[in-house]
Amino acid sequence: MAHQEHDLTIFRGLIRFKTITHKIWGVLLLLSIVTAIEVALGIYKPDVLMTYFLNMKILNWIFIMLTIVKAYYITWDFMHMRDEPKLLRRVVVWTFNFLVCYLAWILIQEAGYIFDIYSIDYIKRDF
Repeated sequence: MAHQEHDLTIFRGLIRFKTITHKIWGVLLLLSIVTAIEVALGIYKPDVLMTYFLNMKILNWIFIMLTIVKAYYITWDFMHMRDEPKLLRRVVVWTFNFLVCYLAWILIQEAGYIFDIYSIDYIKRDF
């Protein structure tokens, strides 16, 4: 088996690391910062982000996007997806994208239905 060089960049080459160990720590730092932002937003819940956009609060959209960013970097770097053949990467990424979009759509539809039911004070059955 031939030794393969690792790609030591993140953000599409914007940040370059000297060794694979530095890259692992860099990605860990990136994931920690994203998590800290999520926690801070979850605690403070700024009023400007509590407005609705497409039947869901902007804050919830931000949480969804940050979670997708974290999942991408975990898969890409820690699960070594960047070292796999291009076709396998595309199959995994496109399947993931489709399922996340489908899940988000289902959750938004169900949440909208439940919100409408509770807003008109008609409860057929408590959940």
